[in-house]
Amino acid sequence: MAKLMDVAQVIRSKNSGPFELTFDIIFRTQEDFEDFTSRKILCPELLCKLYHITKDQVLGIIEFPQAKAVKATIVCPWASGAIGERDVYGAQQHAPLMELEI
Repeated sequence: MAKLMDVAQVIRSKNSGPFELTFDIIFRTQEDFEDFTSRKILCPELLCKLYHITKDQVLGIIEFPQAKAVKATIVCPWASGAIGERDVYGAQQHAPLMELEI
């Protein structure tokens, strides 16, 4: 079984405003993109499990076939720059996706 990091060229996260976190997955090949999206691996239930959020905190999952990419947005569990917040840019939150077995 492969891991997502084995078939994706880019896996990244970033803030999309002070209260939202976005994940981008860009695949190496069209075949890998189509396999991943056809199986609906990235779904609200998975994001809830990986990021300890509720389903209503998953704001969207969008597929971009022309770019071989998938984008998911969730409500950030903390406000960017809030006291105790550990990642002001949201740039380190993609790690659980990297090890995802697909």
